[in-house]
Amino acid sequence: MELEDWAANSSGGSSDSDVATPDSEGEDHCYAYAGLPKLQFRKDITKASWKEELGMAEIVSNKGRMWITTGISRGGKIYTFLEDALFLAEIGALHLLDDENKCIPLEDIYKKVAEGVGGSSWESFEVYRHLKSLGYIIKRHGVCWSRKRGKNVPASVEGDSGSQTITENGNEDIGSIAEISELFSTMKINELRPVFDVYPPNSNFRKTSPGNPMFILCLSSGNPPTKKQIEDLEGQCEGIPLKFCYVEHGRVSFFSFNEIKLPVLP
Repeated sequence: MELEDWAANSSGGSSDSDVATPDSEGEDHCYAYAGLPKLQFRKDITKASWKEELGMAEIVSNKGRMWITTGISRGGKIYTFLEDALFLAEIGALHLLDDENKCIPLEDIYKKVAEGVGGSSWESFEVYRHLKSLGYIIKRHGVCWSRKRGKNVPASVEGDSGSQTITENGNEDIGSIAEISELFSTMKINELRPVFDVYPPNSNFRKTSPGNPMFILCLSSGNPPTKKQIEDLEGQCEGIPLKFCYVEHGRVSFFSFNEIKLPVLP
């Protein structure tokens, strides 16, 4: 195995400033380079209700085109993971509401991320923020963007989290959201596993037909993964390129491995 591009794509690199944000087309996003996303004052702001039992947020007032590439669709509704909600709250595009319909302060959302609510972590959010700010389309690995019933699809189909129930209107039953939440809440923060599916910027992106991701991203705890770990993960990715990411003091670095053959000794 050969290590390549350990820090070539780091968040502190000068190349980032030259990268456009194609996602901004039609979404009026504005991002700050090498730091927190720039807060924008907006007339129309999306509102989301925080579901503590799910560790996710349910969109209750959908504003803007950002939801074409953000959040998962279930039961005719849009749900977001904590990293989605925090990123959009940082740029002023979303208000996260509590049970009393009051806006949750950014500081409290940060605490939820630090506590690992809903399978989140500060490292994974740093990665999400970095890639999202560059215009990439991102979702958690192992969760479908949308599940819509086709003509020949039975009422119960096998999905990423097991058996899923389909409602008459063609969308997944809300019970599947609880299964997704439970799946991520049981994962260990330092566990080496696929974290995000990353898609290239695409103005024609559709959740119902997203195609294969550009690459699947795994978080590294700092030590390079072993050969066996890489081979096991590659087997799970079914031919989709696999990349690793390391976060240290807010600096996001990406790396991947190429297979090489060692010379045979006489």
